[in-house]
Amino acid sequence: MKKIGVVGGGHVGATTAQRLAEKELCEEVVLIDILEGVPMGKALDQWQSAPVELFDTRITGANDYAAAEGAEMFIVTAGKPRTPGMSRDDLVSANVNIVKSVSEQIKKVAPDSIVIVVSNPLDVMCYVAKEVTGFPKERVVGMAGILDTARFRAFLADAADVSVEDIQAMVLGGHGDSMVPLISYTNVSGIPITKFVGAEDLEAIVKRTRGGGGEIVKLLGTGSAYYAPSAGAVQMADAIIKNKKRILPCSSWLEGEYGMKDLFVGVPCKLGENGVEKIIEVDLSTDEQAALVKSGEAVKEVMDIVNL
Repeated sequence: MKKIGVVGGGHVGATTAQRLAEKELCEEVVLIDILEGVPMGKALDQWQSAPVELFDTRITGANDYAAAEGAEMFIVTAGKPRTPGMSRDDLVSANVNIVKSVSEQIKKVAPDSIVIVVSNPLDVMCYVAKEVTGFPKERVVGMAGILDTARFRAFLADAADVSVEDIQAMVLGGHGDSMVPLISYTNVSGIPITKFVGAEDLEAIVKRTRGGGGEIVKLLGTGSAYYAPSAGAVQMADAIIKNKKRILPCSSWLEGEYGMKDLFVGVPCKLGENGVEKIIEVDLSTDEQAALVKSGEAVKEVMDIVNL
């Protein structure tokens, strides 16, 4: 891939740009932000790390989208961050206009690009990006399930005293308090997680996963998570760019899958060179299906207040 645009020069965007460059996933990363000089300064600093980290990807910064013209992919991180006591959904009114403006510019300079959305509230911002760009559903996808699953796996590995590499898990649903960790599909190298972690501890881990972002916001005092979110976005980019056909939990537009339609929600997706190449429907327990539908309803409630 020749060029990837990263929109938003804050912690998430800058860290994403650095990870993309270090993995050499494209020839050029363009970091875009409205703050004068900031994306240029960060990009220059990052590019000067290339001789040490040994990558040839060029990182440039810009205040306008012309520099990213023709980019094959955009990763959208722009928006206001959460503050202590603020839910992801509280961000909706502030960030709709930001993501709407970003989407208009992407459509203008790169109408054939794939868009990975990271901005919160995630599922609703995916909807805004899809509606404003007019891109097909395959080319607008949200990074949330990977982050939620990473938190879940990290907590489980700690509780089970095993490597994170051996934890297989998946968190579906909206990126918020209603997310649905699938205990029935969670295992350690194929062995059910219940062989390692008791029911009470599992319940506590599920609860901590749902509040994982808020826990970090509270500790930081200002700002929100960015190392893990950027890692999740770059994992998606890697799967798409290298046509890996990876099955990852992502926020995707549903048209009847899992009994839901006309909304973005986290489900297992096959990611390849065309973006979301397939939504994988797995068998859920009655409780899991009900929880997933409830999570979708929570997303829909926020979508309904968006005025585009």
